[in-house]
Amino acid sequence: MRYGRSIYSNVVKASSVLWNKEILKAGGKVRAIVANSGNANAATGEQGYQDTAEMAAITAKVFNIQKEEVLVCSTGVIGVNLPMNVITKGIPQVAATVSDTGEGAKNASDAILTTDTFSKTIAVQEEVEGVTFTIGGMGKGSGMIHPNMATMLGFITTDVNITAEMLQKALQKAINTTFNMITVDGDTSTNDTVLVIANGEAGNKLIAEEGEAFDKFFNALYEVCKYIAISIVKDGEGATKLLEVTIKGAADFEAGKMLAKSILTSSLVKTAFFGADANWGRIFAAMGYAGVAFDPNQVDIAIESNGGFVSLLKQGLPVKFSEEKAKKVLEESEIKVLIQMSEGEAEVTAWGCDLSYDYVKINGDYRS
Repeated sequence: MRYGRSIYSNVVKASSVLWNKEILKAGGKVRAIVANSGNANAATGEQGYQDTAEMAAITAKVFNIQKEEVLVCSTGVIGVNLPMNVITKGIPQVAATVSDTGEGAKNASDAILTTDTFSKTIAVQEEVEGVTFTIGGMGKGSGMIHPNMATMLGFITTDVNITAEMLQKALQKAINTTFNMITVDGDTSTNDTVLVIANGEAGNKLIAEEGEAFDKFFNALYEVCKYIAISIVKDGEGATKLLEVTIKGAADFEAGKMLAKSILTSSLVKTAFFGADANWGRIFAAMGYAGVAFDPNQVDIAIESNGGFVSLLKQGLPVKFSEEKAKKVLEESEIKVLIQMSEGEAEVTAWGCDLSYDYVKINGDYRS
């Protein structure tokens, strides 16, 4: 691959994240990604870092490349050393089965799952100046999800011809409004990683600056990131409902993001949705403690789904509504929370899920 780019943000970083930062900072080519599931290799000290380096070295050897051309990802339990006796034997065995077929992609996307219940893959094609390019992506994650970034892995590949700088710009922009706008439980992981690698084989004119070609690439990348991000929320541990919060009229993007995530991370809001209870007061209260200044008397709140539309709050005051109709709206598997403010022109959308009994069961014995 010509370039590899990654986004990472957590003070406590797994060994794989530290390795990838060094590789990408060096600015060289990336030719392979190796990932293990079931063990995060985080809080494992120098031994953990050496194990990561060994994973890269073994991968490099079987593909006849340099270890500095290999990115490493790990996911699973924190504070446990990798079973290197298994990994050193497993990498060559898995490498022998790598292919560019649909089956190969499915095998890879299935292999990185932990508590996930389904794999998350997507591929899109777009034309730029008459040349077709492809973007494929796969993701992993269902718990410990609250990105900047979350236990979430995302691997995206493309054949577009683009500079490293513009690839980084596109990824950062796409992540800010997709992966960084989802939450399952408010817990951010030590291993969050999204990687995009491009080999330039589509043959389009090099994208080296913003413009129509860059915009087309970004739009396709955004769709891939958005699909994977929402799939992770749909697969949230124990989740029964996908929640989409859209705030219009926020002062700016950051304010809207803080408000939306405050709503989606509220345990009381999440349990209300699980129970199909139109308790708008919990939504309003979560906005109030988000750390954002706004006029409560200029806020409207409504809910919408395939079950219908119900207005709950108008200009800061409750609206009389049918509890029966509201329950019908909230019994659907995908629900929108629509909020109108009068602070500015920003519009923000974020995604989350409800909080069910199963979330506690899954995480109560995660290490068992």
